[in-house]
Amino acid sequence: MMASVTAETKTMDCLHFINGKYCSSVDHKTFENINPATEEVIGTVAEGGKKEIDLAVTAARKALNGPWKEISTQERSKIIRRIGDIILKRIDELAMLETLDTGKPLWLAKQLDIPRAAYNFHFFADYMISVGTEAYEQDNIAINYAVRRPVGVVGLINPWNLPLLLLTWKLAPCLAAGNTAVMKPAEWTPMTATLLGEICKEAGVPDGVVNIVHGFGPDSAGAALSEHPDVDAISFTGETSTGTVIMQSAAKTLKKLSYELGGKNPNIIFADSDLDEVIETTIKSSFINQGEVCLSGSRIYVERPVLDAFMEKFVQKTKELTVGDPLDPNSKVGALISKEHYERVSSYLKIAREEGGNIVIGGKRPAGLDKGYYLEPTIIAGLDRNSRCVKEEIFGPVVTVLPFDKEEEVIEQANDTHYGLSATIWTNDLRRAHRVARQIEAGIIWVNTWFLRDLRTPFGGMKRSGIGREGGMHSFEFYTELSNICIKL
Repeated sequence: MMASVTAETKTMDCLHFINGKYCSSVDHKTFENINPATEEVIGTVAEGGKKEIDLAVTAARKALNGPWKEISTQERSKIIRRIGDIILKRIDELAMLETLDTGKPLWLAKQLDIPRAAYNFHFFADYMISVGTEAYEQDNIAINYAVRRPVGVVGLINPWNLPLLLLTWKLAPCLAAGNTAVMKPAEWTPMTATLLGEICKEAGVPDGVVNIVHGFGPDSAGAALSEHPDVDAISFTGETSTGTVIMQSAAKTLKKLSYELGGKNPNIIFADSDLDEVIETTIKSSFINQGEVCLSGSRIYVERPVLDAFMEKFVQKTKELTVGDPLDPNSKVGALISKEHYERVSSYLKIAREEGGNIVIGGKRPAGLDKGYYLEPTIIAGLDRNSRCVKEEIFGPVVTVLPFDKEEEVIEQANDTHYGLSATIWTNDLRRAHRVARQIEAGIIWVNTWFLRDLRTPFGGMKRSGIGREGGMHSFEFYTELSNICIKL
């Protein structure tokens, strides 16, 4: 069905997966897939549009009312668990695909992306068994109870930074709730999504339940999926302006929407925190995955008494990060996703200089790396709170450091943004931790940690960082509809 990808071949052609079969585009259009670490073509990708989306939605609608509807909750749970099992069985292959597509270090894909993708299925396979609904006795007059049913055909539009992890974070609860799906992966990272079709089929998912259409966003597959009249809901993770366009398209048919969008997340460091622990985690929250993480702590606020000590340690640890070949186990930072994105991130370094910022470390292509979209981890100091580099999402290995003197001051600055996805607070003062956390305008707030997730908890942002929440019951609230049934006694 599909060629296996190995360290030797490092290539793969990606087809659509519609109604249980791989297929080319109707007009046979394709586009090239580029390895961002080498700038080499690693395969072609079928370019879909309205015709392919129509075929996929038709297959999904038929499957919704076919065998998938008749499968018991227990059997559906077993199928979903098998998907996770197969992902783990093929971890080496999937990790290689993810690295070739994204430019991230192979060790990171193998330690984080692929295991978490499998766990998304394992978690919801277990969780779906325990999901209940409401029931109320209305005096001696009536009994009311709620019935939960699938929302229908769901469009899943996925980003490129954590392709398989975030796609499975959507698909697992979508299937657990009994829906069918049409997925539109990011055009820059099509490979693991393509392989996921084969994995779902092997696990026993009926034909048409899971469909994958490759292509672009505006005026292409993404737009066709967003506005399709037979799609009942859209779950989108990506950039805020794209979310606005999708919302406009979805409004025509009043689709249900779930968004996880951009972030410009504050990392607040009080003087009473454990500085060594702070540095160890801040290196990760700043530069892991090349800083291409929506939850990245890219605005670092440091209480003035420990500013010098923090900067000395932070700069030293940043110097120790090896930037290079993602297949080299010693590389801690890989390549940015594309030439276009590399140029965008680099443009903010010019802005920082124009605005009076001091690039303490980084800010250029690493020596000896002439091919690939590599950028040194970069720390910028000396900027005003209203600088574009402080206000706008850069989405690369670039962070700003600003001092603060008072608790009230840093709360005001942390909230001075259109975004509200996440925040991290570092303090050993228990009362301060609770007090500050309650005042930060963000959907996810970590105290003395970062990226620690319990999948039962609500995940999502406020302001321009998203709509709705995912995780546990919050995912089921989106992927299902409730009907109240009133029985008069």
